[in-house]
Amino acid sequence: MGGVTSGAPVPGERDPGLQPERTRLAWRRTTLASTVVAVLAGKAGLAGEASGGVLAAGVVCCVGWAGVLVVAQRRIRGLAGGGEPERLSLRYAVGVVVCVLVTVGGGAGVVLG
Repeated sequence: MGGVTSGAPVPGERDPGLQPERTRLAWRRTTLASTVVAVLAGKAGLAGEASGGVLAAGVVCCVGWAGVLVVAQRRIRGLAGGGEPERLSLRYAVGVVVCVLVTVGGGAGVVLG
């Protein structure tokens, strides 16, 4: 059996498989969904005679979208590098959750306003 390897993973080596690609795609889907909400909020805010509350909700929605975009792009760049990707820090995780909630809240304000 000289030279035949068992195929067992070597301790200390990491085989990420497709996980980084799936994570990048998930960040892109989140950004796309947030973009759709922001665009629809902007369209509703600009259509007809929108009230000040609707315009304010649209601005809030766009600010949330920009935050999601910034965090997602940072994370996608972090995953694109070779080797083991850095973990998502708690600060960025909380930040993206807050930005998504702000985006959704602004979008709901536009629809209900």
